[in-house]
Amino acid sequence: MNLADRGFTGSIPQLYEHYLVPLIFEPFALDLAARAAALRPSALLEIAAGTGVLTRHLAAELPAQTTIVASDLNPAMLDMAATLATSRAVQWRLADAQLLPFADASFDLVACQFGVMFFPDRPAAFAEIRRVLRPGGVFLFNVWDHLDSNELAATVTQALAEAFPDDPPRFLARTPHGCHDVDLLRAELEEGGFEHPADIITLPLRARAESPSQPALGFCQGTPLRAEIEARAPGRLPELTAHVAKAIGARFGVGALDTLIQAHIAIVGR
Repeated sequence: MNLADRGFTGSIPQLYEHYLVPLIFEPFALDLAARAAALRPSALLEIAAGTGVLTRHLAAELPAQTTIVASDLNPAMLDMAATLATSRAVQWRLADAQLLPFADASFDLVACQFGVMFFPDRPAAFAEIRRVLRPGGVFLFNVWDHLDSNELAATVTQALAEAFPDDPPRFLARTPHGCHDVDLLRAELEEGGFEHPADIITLPLRARAESPSQPALGFCQGTPLRAEIEARAPGRLPELTAHVAKAIGARFGVGALDTLIQAHIAIVGR
């Protein structure tokens, strides 16, 4: 992973929350929160909380006595998350998954929604997660499946490859959709010290938007893909966002769209 892929700065958190959260993150947050609630944890740590979509659902689903600590490496994303209402108190912490500022065996559940792909050294991060889990605790997370199973992201990637044939922006393929190999994930979890094999399922859901412009704005301006576009074509971000919207419209229609999004859900015990 390119370290620039972690650059959720400037207006990106606001655009991410407005355009992408309801489109692709909310459906999987509902799923992950329900799985977390079924485990009945007393102390939960969320890693890579982003703007807090999973946090909000965890706060609503988990019993009032469950403590929730929500963390992220990126101050701008965490600040955005903290400004949005949760149904009860949550502790917000700035934290690097590879150097967690928590004592050994502090939590019985660690949850992470679409953050594992951003860990520069996944086995090292997994070792830290295992360290802060209590014996018998659980690590619950999800990762995006391949681009081929995520039609919007694939369409965005292809449209930008057409615009920049000599140097296509590859953020979506490289990082968000670059962790789809479940055999590799299992091997990295084992390398991080997890002795039990991970239970991994593939979950297809649907993404819905009122128009092609919404996903185009979300992907092109609400993720680090923005920096890749601006580096290749300074001053042309609105034009290229419109180009992506046109490609989405050509594939799915110019009105409301309903399309496949797919992820892997992993559950592994301490």
